[in-house]
Amino acid sequence: MNKLNLPAILGGSPIRSIPLPRYNMIGAEEKAAVMDVLNSGELSGFVASSGPEFHGGEQVQALEKAFCEKFGSLHAISVNSATSGLHCALAAMGIGPGDEVLVPPYTMSASATTVLFTGAVPIFVDVEDSYFCIDPKRVEQAITARTKGIVAVNLFGQSANLNALRKIADEHNLFLVEDNAQAPGALHHEKFTGTIGDAGVFSFNRHKTMQSGEGGVVLTNDGDLALRMRLMRNHGEVVVGAMNISNIVNTVGLNYRMTEMEAAVARVQVSRLDALNAPRIALANRLTEGLQTLDGIMPPQIAEGNTHVYYFYPLLFDASQTALSREQFCKSVEAEGFTLRAGYVKPLYLEPLYQQKICFGREGFPFSANTANRDLVYEKGICPVVEDLAENRLMVTNITYPPLTISDMDDFVEACRRVLAHAEEIIDAGIT
Repeated sequence: MNKLNLPAILGGSPIRSIPLPRYNMIGAEEKAAVMDVLNSGELSGFVASSGPEFHGGEQVQALEKAFCEKFGSLHAISVNSATSGLHCALAAMGIGPGDEVLVPPYTMSASATTVLFTGAVPIFVDVEDSYFCIDPKRVEQAITARTKGIVAVNLFGQSANLNALRKIADEHNLFLVEDNAQAPGALHHEKFTGTIGDAGVFSFNRHKTMQSGEGGVVLTNDGDLALRMRLMRNHGEVVVGAMNISNIVNTVGLNYRMTEMEAAVARVQVSRLDALNAPRIALANRLTEGLQTLDGIMPPQIAEGNTHVYYFYPLLFDASQTALSREQFCKSVEAEGFTLRAGYVKPLYLEPLYQQKICFGREGFPFSANTANRDLVYEKGICPVVEDLAENRLMVTNITYPPLTISDMDDFVEACRRVLAHAEEIIDAGIT
């Protein structure tokens, strides 16, 4: 057998023989900002008491100001992670035991567990088939008297249908929180993601487009929500008296404070956001150009009015057009030296937490707080679109980042082409 163009999984030479480089967009400006903090000796400016230091140090406040200026929001609240930001945002909405929040099941777990932290429960709502974000039509069908809000996740780098969700939320007196960890700088009908909901949460986690190791920011235009999030961030229970706050619901705080070094790095990164997104978009466009000619593979679809910033690059796979299973295809492409994951995450409601309804304590709080009025259904089959994506159709790769190049994108397309051209041999070899 001629090995010249044989897939690596069948003994040929891989298209890419060296490991993929790490994503690293930390430069001289970020390093200088960290040194300024170290030289100041002030590594955190927070104190858990009323007064100026309740709001953090110089770098934290500068980051919050930069976020407001970049995204046109009135308030920005920095936190030590996007998970913390989601918890702060949801708690600020005043929800608690017996309440329900509508959440997509195809997302990082914190999009739903932060609902549990408030004592409310998530109700999982299926997603749109082509865009992978929560489906507004199904949201409307899921609303009950106990529904208090919606969490919309802007997944992979593209906005959910936020205008439709905003309209539904307003009509039913619900809050709308955006989990915008994966789509910083994306647009939905000329508005930034993270600014359309009542609150929008951004992430600086180690592999996000903007990164400072850990950290996050929540945007809102509501001054009361902003205050309540700051109380959650910094031990609010010890300051509500001194600050004359009468409504103390959900103001028991935690230490969700961001350090000065994290804030210094994050502030530089947000100033560079457009430059960080531009190469991702260019690389993704090149992938789309090449992959759209291959049978059985559908590149990302972009909804009307949206832009995509490609935190991940999602593809749909049609096994009926390729003879290969999705798993065979992904394994064969990875043998060529690239990353390609079959599926994204398990639908969240299939995790033991929801299957057993065990969270806080032996009785299953907060799930147990809802049983008198409604059976919480987390069974397989409740979100068929998500389950089909997870089990059969969706693939994701994370290769649309610098220092990878247009040439690398062409090599990925060639890897896919090579695997498809040798589908029968791969099947005959028993690759699973």
